[in-house]
Amino acid sequence: MINLLFKRAFLPFVLLLLAQAGFSQGYAIHLVLKPFAHSTVYLGYHYGKIKAVADSVLLDENAAGDFKGKDKLPEGVYFIVSPKKVILFELLIGRQQQFSVSADTARIPESINFSGSPENSAFQEYTAFMNTRGREITAWQSQFSQTKSKKDSLALQQKIRNASEEIKSYREKVENKEPTSLLSTLLLALKEPVIPPAPVNANGKADSNFAYRYYKDHYWDNISFIDERLIRTPVFEPKLDRYYKDLVSPDPDSIDREIDHMLLYSRTNKEMFKYLLIHFVQKYINPEYMGQDAVFVHLFEKYINTGQADFFTEKYRKFVDDRAYSLMANLLGAPAPDLEMTDTLGKLQSLYNVKADFVLICFWDPTCSHCKETIPKVDSIYQAKWKKEGVKVVGVMVDGGKDNWLNFIRDHNLKDWINVYQTTAQHDAEASAGHPDYRQLYDVYQTPVLYLLDKDKRIIAKKLTYQQLDEVISLKLKKVNS
Repeated sequence: MINLLFKRAFLPFVLLLLAQAGFSQGYAIHLVLKPFAHSTVYLGYHYGKIKAVADSVLLDENAAGDFKGKDKLPEGVYFIVSPKKVILFELLIGRQQQFSVSADTARIPESINFSGSPENSAFQEYTAFMNTRGREITAWQSQFSQTKSKKDSLALQQKIRNASEEIKSYREKVENKEPTSLLSTLLLALKEPVIPPAPVNANGKADSNFAYRYYKDHYWDNISFIDERLIRTPVFEPKLDRYYKDLVSPDPDSIDREIDHMLLYSRTNKEMFKYLLIHFVQKYINPEYMGQDAVFVHLFEKYINTGQADFFTEKYRKFVDDRAYSLMANLLGAPAPDLEMTDTLGKLQSLYNVKADFVLICFWDPTCSHCKETIPKVDSIYQAKWKKEGVKVVGVMVDGGKDNWLNFIRDHNLKDWINVYQTTAQHDAEASAGHPDYRQLYDVYQTPVLYLLDKDKRIIAKKLTYQQLDEVISLKLKKVNS
């Protein structure tokens, strides 16, 4: 469980001031939750997309109990969880952490009542207001399909605009009244940039890219990368994901620049820096798009391997180190590691002795069900098309036994492939010399795995399907011939 304790050394007069203001170092939340007498309920919290437990309490015969601790909880959006692990309702944990809340699960949300927490009362009022306006807007929107007259359509549109303006005014009122509160921080994080009209260029035409640039430039206007409260809300991580998905170019250099910018700004808050670094490592250690593993390597070299990730556990650090050293050897554009292995006739073959415009390396296992389905299809497209396009195939047997391998090659007539495997003696010699094996160098931990190299043995594509590789080859040939 994430450590929730943030201990600070306060001078006596500061403690006195805090006590006079009604704040203590600890937290005490009195809960009455009907009908859960003699049942254990939980106080949970958001951590990005993760939901975790901060505390638990066994309620008494009156369905009452206290969440309490000597140290304050990190501020954020928390929630009450039933004995059956169902989230019942959310609450805000801000500076004031001594208050009461009661609710009857048969009448949520109207039965929820806070005492001693003005911020939660305001949050409750806002939630009720949004639920009412949200239902109204949804109902009006659903009426559009049934509306036949233009007059009625315009009337519905006006109702929706009026409701939207009421929501906007309500939010602004909250933000102006308590600008530093957690509720205001949440509302500001939800605010979208309002794009002004695009300026007109010298040729009299509007700038077609203005809206994108303006939206991207102002996307984070209301977010502080040193406000760790955002980490423990359900709004920050989706906003982060949307930014990198929709607004940042998917090439590694562009992603690196954006990440470096965010991590630079977050450095003064250790918890935010920790959260962002782990988030980006997790996102790019096994990326959605080919080549973005270079982002993970960048993170490793610039932050992790320079001692800035001392919060990693020993086990996680080993996992990250192993992945980094594996991926460093096979980044797109890098020279492919050599493969010196034995062929079906017992002769030593080297990858760099294969002369071709393109070399496809196929790591496979004759006993793997996916390989049994895929390898014949790879050979079919090779025979029908790739061979004429200057492609040669190097098939590397990863596992499955020599006899199974030879039988599969014979049964499926893979005679035009360069079929190789690593003998036990070759593996042992490599290990005794302290050299990484091909599995690490090519990040081969499942099969089949396909790599495409150019004539200089530089990696063009990796870990794609054979259909995707066919598209890559076609695009490369089209570029050469154009």
